[in-house]
Amino acid sequence: MSSEGYYIGIDVGTGSVRAGLVKPDGSIAAISTEATQTFRDPDDHRIFEQSTTDIWNGIGKTIKTVLKEANVTPEQVKGLGFDATCSLAVTDTNGDPVVVTGGADLGQNGDRNIILWADHRAEEEANLINGTGSKVLDYVGGVMSLEMEIPKTLWLKRRMKPELFSRCQFFDLPDFLSYRATGDNTRSTCSVTCKCSYVPDLGWQPDFFTKIGLKEFVDNNYKQIGGADGNILTAGLPVGHGLSKRAAEELGLLPGTPVGSAVIDAYAGWLGTVAARFTENGKLSDFVPSLNESRHRLAACAGTSTCHIVQGVFVNGVWGPYKGAVFPGWWMNEGGQSSTGQLIDFMIKTHPAHGQLQQLAQDKNTSIHEVLHKELHKLCAEYKVESFTELTKDMHFYPDLHGNRSPIADPRMRGSLVGLALDDGLSDLARKYNLTLEAIALQTRHIVDEMNSKGHAIQSIYMSGGQAKNSHLMQLFADTIGIPVVLPKSSGAAVVLGAAMLGRFASEAGKVGKLTEEEQCEALWNIMVDMTPTGALVAPAASPKEKRLLEAKYKIFRESIEIQKRWRQEMEEAAK
Repeated sequence: MSSEGYYIGIDVGTGSVRAGLVKPDGSIAAISTEATQTFRDPDDHRIFEQSTTDIWNGIGKTIKTVLKEANVTPEQVKGLGFDATCSLAVTDTNGDPVVVTGGADLGQNGDRNIILWADHRAEEEANLINGTGSKVLDYVGGVMSLEMEIPKTLWLKRRMKPELFSRCQFFDLPDFLSYRATGDNTRSTCSVTCKCSYVPDLGWQPDFFTKIGLKEFVDNNYKQIGGADGNILTAGLPVGHGLSKRAAEELGLLPGTPVGSAVIDAYAGWLGTVAARFTENGKLSDFVPSLNESRHRLAACAGTSTCHIVQGVFVNGVWGPYKGAVFPGWWMNEGGQSSTGQLIDFMIKTHPAHGQLQQLAQDKNTSIHEVLHKELHKLCAEYKVESFTELTKDMHFYPDLHGNRSPIADPRMRGSLVGLALDDGLSDLARKYNLTLEAIALQTRHIVDEMNSKGHAIQSIYMSGGQAKNSHLMQLFADTIGIPVVLPKSSGAAVVLGAAMLGRFASEAGKVGKLTEEEQCEALWNIMVDMTPTGALVAPAASPKEKRLLEAKYKIFRESIEIQKRWRQEMEEAAK
């Protein structure tokens, strides 16, 4: 297989579109980012909506920018791949966007046609689905999240005029991008199994769709969600005949350029990190990982939220296992935290000392996180304590302000904070900042512990996303969980690199004809090894005292879950 040319990875995150122009060795020739718009409802905090038109325009801008910056011609681009958030995109049968906003325009053509992953409007529908006892639930950790596509689709069905609903197509966003790029409606195994209730080896379940009120999907042979069984592709396999003429003109590329079957963004983070070798204390490890070794490597894609991806088994409260989500025949689990980067921003921006923090960062020409880090060091010296953990030992934070995705799978969970004082100054903000990072790390340990208790043997965490730049948080992960954390060469490029790998696989697979599953696995893993840059290992380094404090904090963290559930039940009984 040839490795000549360049590959483009397109990553559609929660707040932006990013395109990376990547060489066959995985080095980034150019990268460009364009912000996207999210629509909120001032009267309903659950609502998050976006527009495929806005996203596609951003994709076109970023691709043209990277080609221009690197002085690369369209002829030199040999393939491209997409990843995106697991959001519900809705179009009509012509592919034109359909409004998903409740009200008079629902179901009409219009730009606000994405229900974002973070949207929590479909709680009632998720509860209905979770009461069916369907085998579908066995493959989502026993409980279907309201963030998945079928609860959201059912929400639309219950409110949209039947004649408008019947003309809709429903896509997980990565699959929409492949469709928009190629005109081919073939779906990805990653999207339909992970987010759309397609059961591995068994396909769509007619009893399930009939029972929840979506019988029309059964009657029309599932054409509104991708068609009959078998019309799906594992990661990176060529979609249709490559870029359509229309898409090629819009993106500044050539018609027919191979497009690899898409993946959800967290899975692109897995692709772009877990095959890495790493340096420790400046020395490169001589260990070259195998696909089998990846079973012990958890990929954490940490941005607005965090997803935790690993080759899978059945784990209660953890999504999956999903067969073929990346490699044919291989199963994967997906844990997650609905709000992490978003939570850090929220805790900082809503504090009374936020303005003071911003001014200090501006005056010192540094980041707000660096100012907070220095303030924590100053407080440790002042109070004669050896660690940030000891500094906040009497404060405890439970972080599920936006519900729990894993491993409790309960959208009703809420945040709680113990240890408040009459303090609204910078020192209090610094403490709460550390407490927030600590809570995210403790919850990550909870997810890893649950995975390992069900048969996983996770030995390391491979990071991607913006949070990987926060060295304090990365050390907290290593110390709290007790395993090494491997940081990518570029935290911002790891996910887009994973998407570019799909483009390379599509290009090379398209030249050799049909591959067996074993050949697919070998070819894609070899591409991952070729293209993944060396990472840097962060080893656990907590002192014996800090280990004891973190262990006590973890015990309290777990107790706070049970306390919240008990209090909720007591209040519900009192309200009867």
